[in-house]
Amino acid sequence: FNEIIMSEKSGKYDWYQTNCSMPIFLIVVLLGVLVTTGFGCKWQSKEVKESMKPVELTYWRVWDNKDAFKEIIEDFKAIHPNISISYKKLRYEEYEDVLLNALAEDRGPDIFSIHNTWLRKYKDKISPLPETITLPHTVLKGTIKKETAVELKTTRSLNSKNLKNDFIDLVYKDVVIPEKIKDPETGKKKEIEKIYGLPLSVDTLVLFSNRDLLNNAGISRVPQNWQDFQENVKKLTKFDKEGNIISSGAAIGTSKNVDRFTDILSVLMMQNGAQITDEQNYATFHLMPKELKGLREIIPGAEALIFYTDFANPAKEVYTWNEEMPNSLDAFIQGQVAFFFGYSYHLPIIKARAPKLNFVTSEMPQITGNKEFNFANYWVETVSKKTEHPNEAWEFIQFMTSRPK
Repeated sequence: FNEIIMSEKSGKYDWYQTNCSMPIFLIVVLLGVLVTTGFGCKWQSKEVKESMKPVELTYWRVWDNKDAFKEIIEDFKAIHPNISISYKKLRYEEYEDVLLNALAEDRGPDIFSIHNTWLRKYKDKISPLPETITLPHTVLKGTIKKETAVELKTTRSLNSKNLKNDFIDLVYKDVVIPEKIKDPETGKKKEIEKIYGLPLSVDTLVLFSNRDLLNNAGISRVPQNWQDFQENVKKLTKFDKEGNIISSGAAIGTSKNVDRFTDILSVLMMQNGAQITDEQNYATFHLMPKELKGLREIIPGAEALIFYTDFANPAKEVYTWNEEMPNSLDAFIQGQVAFFFGYSYHLPIIKARAPKLNFVTSEMPQITGNKEFNFANYWVETVSKKTEHPNEAWEFIQFMTSRPK
């Protein structure tokens, strides 16, 4: 910096320049003022201030308690401090009635959860995922001294192409609905794909096997295909002298006393080549698919139905179940049946009611040589069409579904 030094020759005080020039000195002083006053980080544009107004989103679900979402909500709020989430759990038995009434009376939630099979009937009540979302984000700035700042960011939402990569094929078919809109440039109608919901997880059918019953029958491994499944069922099924079933091989073949029987039957139909629905979601499982005409004599859906009901037909070798049997889940818990088809949500139920039951889960059996299929049972998170904050709501859903599982 500049220094005042006594000149040996003149005996006067003269200005002598040392290492730095005056302009650099002034810059350093100004920077010091800016840092100490906080001028650089406190200033915000009018647009940012407007976007930082408090927002409260209401979120309705079934199954999960508030504690299950505590960490997610806290992490989201750290990025979006102006957004609060009010979570409410409802009983499954009342959920849909309460939800529909609330939406009709304009007092419904901003975000709600629906079963994947409900989505199309709720379509008109849903605000689809926008292409982009602009919201304030909390960020850290600075190299030496870190400061918290707020920035308006515009981010691209998940699109249908990314959806195919991030989730199983069934999710794309369930949550993506094509719509025709007018192209502003050409004036012609074009088709776009809109996303109406996103799942937190996807649950697929699995085979529950009672290890003790399998060991007693000399079966060392669970069946991986339906042919082995049939052979195992024959070995596992026990009858009394009158022909009554005293120990069942598998809970399959009927409707009322088999949990998720429609899912099991749907899997069999799909594995056998049936098309369950068309592009408009109309039932087609009873028809011969175009690609199989001339190649198959029996309609795949009908053939799968016969295969399924044979397990409850006393005239068949695979007879193992009937309508007089208890509920399939209850029978498995009580050790009365060796094979039970269910989902991951059945696990805590079985463990709670039968903590000593020796069982294992495995993948759904498949038809040897055919394309593998399974049935998905899951819920999707979506946004009400009547919400005043669709961007904030969809931002939260995308935040939840993108977290590591």
